[in-house]
Formats: sequence, structure tokens, C-alpha cells
Amino acid sequence: MSMKVDQFGLFNDDVELGMVSSIEEQFKDFHGANSHVYIELVRMARQLRENGQVAFGIGCLWEVLRWRAAMETDDPSTDFKLNNNYRSRYARLIMAQEPDLDGFFSIRTLTEEVEG
Repeated sequence: MSMKVDQFGLFNDDVELGMVSSIEEQFKDFHGANSHVYIELVRMARQLRENGQVAFGIGCLWEVLRWRAAMETDDPSTDFKLNNNYRSRYARLIMAQEPDLDGFFSIRTLTEEVEG
């Protein structure tokens, strides 16, 4: 038996209890549909590195992207949003895939990794 979650309007009525995907799964879906986010984060991080920064916070870069999206989007009904839950995953992905940026971002242990 499935139970619909709609208490206090916090969840979409279509979401079934226990069927919500993990942040990692949501991140993979978002990243797959928005490759420009990764490309832009890498570009900005490399600019910082070239300017002498040895480390930087992914949160600052994330907010720059959020600001640019708000300034450059003409359609107020756009669904493009930058979920803060993805910031650390982008930091990890960038450092894993871009050798010149390995160690550039500070990261902590992911909660999902600790909880299982």
C-alpha cells in the first residue's frame, strides 16, 4: 500500500512516501540535463586558479551562477533552479575529473555516505 504525502503542502501529491529519490540520484539527473552548469563552474574555478587562488568555496561560485541565471533569463516561468544540495557534489565531481582543480574546493563527508 502506498501513502501519498501532502501534509502541510510540503511535498508534491505525486510523490509517494518512500519513493523519493536520493540527493545523489537527483544530482545525476540534474547534471545530465544541465551540462552547462559543470562547464561554467570549471571555467570560473580555473579563472580563480589562474588569478592565484589555491582554494575557493563552491558556494560562492554557485551563487554567481544563480545570479547570472536570474539576470539572463527572460522567461519568468523557467524551471531552471540551482539546488544547494548539489554544490558539494559538483565540487567532488570537478576535483575528480579535472586534475588541475584537484583539492581546489574544501569538502566534508556527505551525510548520505555516513548514513548508508
